[in-house]
This record gives sequence, structure tokens and C-alpha cells, in this order.
Amino acid sequence: MEIIRKRTIASLFAFSVLAFAVMGYHPGAEDDNFYLPAIKARLNPSLLQHGSQFFTLQLRTSKFDNWMAAFVQTTHIPLDWSELLWQFLSTFFILFACFAILSQLFKETAARWAGIALVAAMFTLPVSGTALYLVDQYLHPRNPATALILGAIALILAGRRLLSVPLLLIAFVLHPLMAAFGISFCCVLTVCMLAPVQVRLFEPRKRLVPQTATPVAALVPFGWILSQPSPIWLQALHTRSCFFLYQWEWYEWLGAIAPLIIFWVGARFARKQGNSKLSTFLMALAAYGFFQQILAMALLSPIAPASFATLEPMRYLHLIYVFLCLIGGAYLGKYLLKTSVWRWAVFLVIANGSMFFVQRQLFAATPHIELPGIAPANPWLQSFAWIRANTPVDAYFALDPKYMAAPGEDYHSFRALAERSVLADAYKDTATVTKQPELAQDWKTQVDAQANWPRFQFQDFDRLKSQFGVTWVLVSYPAPAGLDCRWHNATLAVCRIP
Repeated sequence: MEIIRKRTIASLFAFSVLAFAVMGYHPGAEDDNFYLPAIKARLNPSLLQHGSQFFTLQLRTSKFDNWMAAFVQTTHIPLDWSELLWQFLSTFFILFACFAILSQLFKETAARWAGIALVAAMFTLPVSGTALYLVDQYLHPRNPATALILGAIALILAGRRLLSVPLLLIAFVLHPLMAAFGISFCCVLTVCMLAPVQVRLFEPRKRLVPQTATPVAALVPFGWILSQPSPIWLQALHTRSCFFLYQWEWYEWLGAIAPLIIFWVGARFARKQGNSKLSTFLMALAAYGFFQQILAMALLSPIAPASFATLEPMRYLHLIYVFLCLIGGAYLGKYLLKTSVWRWAVFLVIANGSMFFVQRQLFAATPHIELPGIAPANPWLQSFAWIRANTPVDAYFALDPKYMAAPGEDYHSFRALAERSVLADAYKDTATVTKQPELAQDWKTQVDAQANWPRFQFQDFDRLKSQFGVTWVLVSYPAPAGLDCRWHNATLAVCRIP
């Protein structure tokens, strides 16, 4: 594999900064509802003692929280800064691995850098129908796992297959599902590289996808998948539309199938151009994608057990979309951008500007990059910060179970940022319930008890105190009469239940 020079490292660093600036940084948002509380609870076991099963069980197959807690304890770098550091390092190493891959597939400098530029701009590109981005705007274990998987692929392309194994194993420890898909593709790529150059997809004499490529084996510990689902669990499942492949819109199906056809056509084109390595790589992507698509269609068919949906087989598209951007950008650089300064300028402005605009709409009420130590202006984040600093660590809260979708809340997690126990919500905790059916009854009981939250009066809060032991609430300002309110801003009030 070609040695990457210092100048190249500097350029990759610059693209990482640009990617970070376009993507933004929002710790505690979305799925950080699980990961950040788990890390904080490991660092301080006195936190989040009520309802901890809603984030600890989500991580029972991952060591991500252990790893981050150990890093903070070893380096003494505060968690907020440690998360920011690893988010940026993940960004950099994803681009580093992408460059190592492109260096083996394209000889043209413009192709290599255009591929890097497009991937960097498209980090927050939605992956069709799967509720995924290429890279999340906070430190999700998928981010470093993606860097490790791409590094393993670069090593396999370079003929250093054994060196790829440790990277895949570490990725598996951080994020088993995404690593399973990475291992699947690495198996297919290895078979394609060892087979004759003339290998064709759909050729009956060649078997492109070995049985070891399927990620299902990695998910065997979830024995409950074969059990009879409860009605409550099915209710939680149906809050996640991405699980139901046969209910996807036509454009989501197009987003799943079209890249596979593009790779297959691209493999034939690359072969005609004499680039056998690129042809083999694209053929491996097409073979991997078609195999995983057929597997997903079987697992998610209407006659299959509903619990198979939680295997999330369509998330194989994450890797497909990374390479769609990477190879697509490389072809753009090779045939259109070349060495034209004005074309590059237009390309960078359009790609980065459009994605930046979308991110600002998504997190419209929050600074684009939420740096540690900066006082929040968002009223929801202000309330979370006050709670974190001024309420007992054993405080048990209730708030609107649909609070994440409230105007101006921008999908931030109470558990992650207020660092206090809270009753189950109707938005993110369903993700845990779909993977842990034993939580279904607790989840429904708590969410039902908070129904019609905007109309709650003192007797309703008192009922939550009697039923669950809730001692504090976060409510709209002005607060209902009878509560002992300790703080408020123009939108929210933090109150004790007497």
C-alpha cells in the first residue's frame, strides 16, 4: 500500500476540519440518549439509578461505554472534551482510510481528492430508509467502527488480509451490527480478489458470497427473536418505520437498489478501461449488496416473524452509501473536475453548502457546533444544565414523553445532558424496547402514565410521585399551581413535587 506523505496527511486534516464544520457537533442528541448516559454512569455510578435499563441494556453487546470511560479515567481528559476529540479523530481516520482505498483504485490525483471531498461533504447524507447517516453528529460507536472497517478494507485491497482482522475485531467490540456487515463485505471482497479477473456477477459456476459473509451469526445471542412477540412490544416496534422494508416508499426502494446496479455497471465500465482492481472492487460491492438485499427481503417479508425486523438487515446500505459517495466523487474528479480551479470551487461550494444548509434546518435552535463549556442559549439545554448543576444526583424526573420532538428542542436527550433519572419517553426509548422485549411493559406503563402531559395539573404530578417515586418535573412556564418551582426561563420551569 502506497505510503501516505505528510502533505497528504495535512490535506486530509484540512478536509476533516471542513467535514466537521459542515456536519456540526451535537453531543447528547438522538441516539446519544443511550451512549452518553451509559458512559457517565460508568464514571459516576451514583447517577441515573432509576430507569438505567433503558440505556444499559442497549449496550450489552458493545464495549463502547467501557472504552470511553477507561479513556477518560486514564487520560484525565474531561468526558466532554474526550468525546469531541474522538469524534474528530473518527472523522479524520474515516477520510484517511478512504484515501488509502482510493489510492489503490485510481491513479489520478484529481480522482482521489474528489472522492475524499465528496465523502467529507456527505457525512450527514441520509442512507435510504434506514434512519442512518454516513457519520453521526455526535460520538456514536458507529463512527470509529466505520473508520476501522474502512481501514480493514484498505488492507485487504493491499493484500494484507491478516492485518485487517484486528481492525474488524475492534470494530465488532464497538458496534457488533455494523462490524458484522463490514466483515461480510470483507469476505466478499477477499473471494473476488482471489477469483479470476473475469469473474461475473450471477455467473452460475462461481460462488461469490460464502456462507461466512452473512452477519446473522453475530446476532445469535438474541434468542428472544424466535419467541412470540407481545402486543406492547409490537406497539413499540411500529414506532420505527425503518424496520418495515415492505412499507418503504418507492424512492426508498430506489435508493436501495439503484446503487447496486450502478456498482455492477461501473464494474463492467472499469474492466473495459483496463482498471481490473477497481472492477473487482465494484463487483464485490454489487455482489455484497445483492446478497444482503435478498437476505433482508427474506428476513423482513410479511410471513417472517416480526422480531426479525430488529436484526436491521437493511443497514448493510451504510457501507454501500459510503462507497457510492467515494467512487462517485472519484469519477467526478477524473472526468469532470480534473485540474480546473473554478470547477473545483463550484463543486466544493455546492456540496458543502447544501449539506451545511440542511444541518442548520435540522438543528435550527442550537449552535451548529456545541462546544464544551459554552453556556447554552437554547431554553431546553438551559434547563438541562441547571438541573445538572442544582438538583440532587438521585433526583427522579418526569417531563413530556414527546419532549424530543418539541419545537426548539432539537432532539437532545434529557438523560445525557441533565444527568438525572427520568421516566421513559415515547421517542427514543422505543428503540431499546424493540431490542429488549422484557422492558415493554415498564415502558408502556410509564409512557401511558404521562399521557396528556400538556394538561397535567398538581394531582397528576402527585400521582406520578405515588406511582413511580418521581420527585421533580420539567414543565412549561408558567408552571401549574401547587408545584415548588426552583428555576425557570421564558419557556420551561424546573419544579419539585411537594
